[in-house]
Amino acid sequence: MTDGITLSRRGLLGTGLAFTFSFAGAFTGPGTAEAQSAPAGPATLNAYVRIAPDGTITIQAPVPEMGQASNTALPLIVAEELDADWSKVRIETAPVRPAYDSPIFRSQFVVASLSVRGYWMPLRIAGAQARRVLLDAVAARWGVPVDQLTTEPSVVVHAASNRRIGYGEVAAFATVPATLPEIAPAALKPVSAFRLVGRDVPRFDVPAKATGQAVFAIDVRLPGMLHATVARSPGLGARPLTHNGAALLARPGITHVLPLDQGVAIVGERVEAVLAARRELAVTWSPGEGASHSSEPALASYLADARDTAKAGVAVVRNGEAAQAIAGAARVHTAEFTSDYVYHAQMEPLTCVAHVTGDAAEVWAGTQWPSLVRDEAAKIAGIPADRVKVNMLTMGGGFGRRAAIDYAIEAVTIAKAVGRPVKVMATREDDIANAHVRPMTAHRIDVGLDAAGKITGWRHRLAADLVVPMLYGRARLDAQRGVDHIVTYHANVAHYDVPAALTEHVYREHGVRTAPWRGIGAGPNAFAVEAVIDDLARQANADPLAYRLALLKDARAKAVLEAAGAMAEWGRRREGTSLGIGFAKLGLPQLGEALSATVAEVAVDRANGQIRVLRLWCAADIGLAVQPRNAMRQIEASLLWGVSSALTERLTFRDGAVEQTNFSDYEVLRASDTPQVQVRLIRSGEMPLPAAELGLGTVAPAISNAVLAATGRRLAGMPFTRDRVRAALAT
Repeated sequence: MTDGITLSRRGLLGTGLAFTFSFAGAFTGPGTAEAQSAPAGPATLNAYVRIAPDGTITIQAPVPEMGQASNTALPLIVAEELDADWSKVRIETAPVRPAYDSPIFRSQFVVASLSVRGYWMPLRIAGAQARRVLLDAVAARWGVPVDQLTTEPSVVVHAASNRRIGYGEVAAFATVPATLPEIAPAALKPVSAFRLVGRDVPRFDVPAKATGQAVFAIDVRLPGMLHATVARSPGLGARPLTHNGAALLARPGITHVLPLDQGVAIVGERVEAVLAARRELAVTWSPGEGASHSSEPALASYLADARDTAKAGVAVVRNGEAAQAIAGAARVHTAEFTSDYVYHAQMEPLTCVAHVTGDAAEVWAGTQWPSLVRDEAAKIAGIPADRVKVNMLTMGGGFGRRAAIDYAIEAVTIAKAVGRPVKVMATREDDIANAHVRPMTAHRIDVGLDAAGKITGWRHRLAADLVVPMLYGRARLDAQRGVDHIVTYHANVAHYDVPAALTEHVYREHGVRTAPWRGIGAGPNAFAVEAVIDDLARQANADPLAYRLALLKDARAKAVLEAAGAMAEWGRRREGTSLGIGFAKLGLPQLGEALSATVAEVAVDRANGQIRVLRLWCAADIGLAVQPRNAMRQIEASLLWGVSSALTERLTFRDGAVEQTNFSDYEVLRASDTPQVQVRLIRSGEMPLPAAELGLGTVAPAISNAVLAATGRRLAGMPFTRDRVRAALAT
């Protein structure tokens, strides 16, 4: 084990580099075909590092960029161990090949804020191996022991003879050995010696975005390219029975109307013609799996299932005998919570360009899972995966929606059918109608307490749709003994001093397309858990912050709570506003978890039910921040995302179809309602922990707890719409 990630010796040492001209070596992942047979030579290598004679260093970013600046942070890690002059570094997006797979996912896959954490050790070793090859080459050329050589930024130095040589000069004569140098983790640069990681450097993607030069899938134009859009089925399993495609083909510019497995594609020469035809398209659909699903009445049945302990659920967390502890408790506190479906609302429409030509295919897409796009495109085209080229483009928002690749599958399918390159783009209305949602949830939490008010048992029953089978397939859920880790994330109290705890997931399956959503389960689950902690504090006549500090077992968790309280001046009295606090974590226990605490200051208009979030203070422990300022900005963004989902975002189904149509009726946070946000990073440890989604789980409980402090009424249904606030205040 290295930093919680299991690596084989070859996987650890096979990190590769390719230098311009004769300086070449292979990075190969364990067990890949390339690891078995790739010949040396720049034409066939997967590379992280390339050095030109002029000293320019090109570093490959192994995953696509979707706004978190991973295409800066990941090359920065390589450059740190390489001891590169950052001003001479150029960054390229890597090709889609097994050589660049994440050690966590064994795939090029961007999800759960795990890119920096996952690639941390392999990229450090890649940089260190490149540096060692440079040192060995210079030692051989100068006839000196390699341990007498050191490096400064992009320069090899022999202090004894006062000789210096730039990396570009070394690249002209160096040759990579057949077996790359072995770099033990202990031989890596100590964190105290870092000069790039942990300091702010400009983001690589900002200049191109600021000048309009960044290429998104919607920008791609190819000779002879057609345009397409797809009317997707209203629910899972629904297929087109009839459509008026023949009439649409008579319209100018329309070339094809194609029935797909669960949709109908309109293809034409111009975007305008395609969109006009889409407005006239009429389709009758077969009944889908969720044809009768209406979310509002269904939510009541979810809550009934959460209440009914006779209804079996999958045990997600089991620590001690919670049921017995609750049955024997002096007092039992019970609370119930719900959350609605929510939509990803990514700003760039789902778009993909594909071209299939005989024995090859090429795809241009902003996708969180380029490896899967490659594999599925190969199946559709009937060609080997290595004959598919996937161009990883910047995403205009991912948030988990682009972990699903339905839009790429459609593009390749259509391109193969029409024999020309095709750009497939969804309208906002079609994207919402085909939303892949965060599941609707209902929670019942029972807490047993002894005569002194100490927690003896905690049972959390969560009724919710599934996500794992939708994203990975049913076999993955079975392999995890039925645990849907995406839906149930943060539905536990392991960080608190609770002697017996049980979390159960009661499955609800209604044929709704689901997907990971920023923060995965932390949004609704941390809301329920942290609201109950506040309830218990108030029942004990204790300050909510002090109660948490007494209940927490982890010093890191206490530190973030204390810091957030200090930032907000927790003990200061306020006029017309109130404070609430929430705690959340992000990551995997075996890899390390980031921690955060947020205090919200809110004002409640009792007459119209409006909640105004005025300020948020967040303290976050993300271990070693690779880029501190960027990490703070990512946490700020997750906090604002949390405000939006807590107050207004709500997607509803009626008879299997989404009722909302656009941002006119799916309301997201407006600039005028954006609170002031302050983030403080707390340094712990010597490796990075997830950051980009960290703040989200803290916001809803902080807001609900602040409203409780102001009004004595609990907001238990998320989002906290005006109608729901007024109803709570009226009780």
